[in-house]
Amino acid sequence: MELKPLKAYVGGEEGEHVIMRGGSVFIKSNVGLSGRPALGTQQVLRGVGIPIHRHFEMDETFYVLEGSGTFILDEVRYPIAKGGSIFIPRLAWHGFENPDEELLLLWMMAPAGVEGMFRDLGTAPGSAAIERTKDEVNRIAGKYGTVFR
Repeated sequence: MELKPLKAYVGGEEGEHVIMRGGSVFIKSNVGLSGRPALGTQQVLRGVGIPIHRHFEMDETFYVLEGSGTFILDEVRYPIAKGGSIFIPRLAWHGFENPDEELLLLWMMAPAGVEGMFRDLGTAPGSAAIERTKDEVNRIAGKYGTVFR
């Protein structure tokens, strides 16, 4: 695999852009960094949330850039709001609910890998969303060490 040259700065609207569950995801990861984490932003439209799931080999961190809602970690619910940080160890079941406000999250996963799931499950901006069954989603997510409940 040929590595792209290292880019020291990735602007606000730069990165790979995909649409997940109606919201924008910008993948900011840089393949030129050794031992790289995955980094990006995710827009979660009001009322859409992120379904309960877990990652088998990745630890995950979120920073709430905008909005509020509820973070669920192993069945415990935590209120979240702008400026809050969330730390998720690998194997922990987690998800988000946001019935009243849109969320904008900064996420980081280590080691990298989840960005491939976003690419495979997401669609290009302006393209029609692809309807998938839960089994289809889990088959794709499983390639990236993730399973949805």
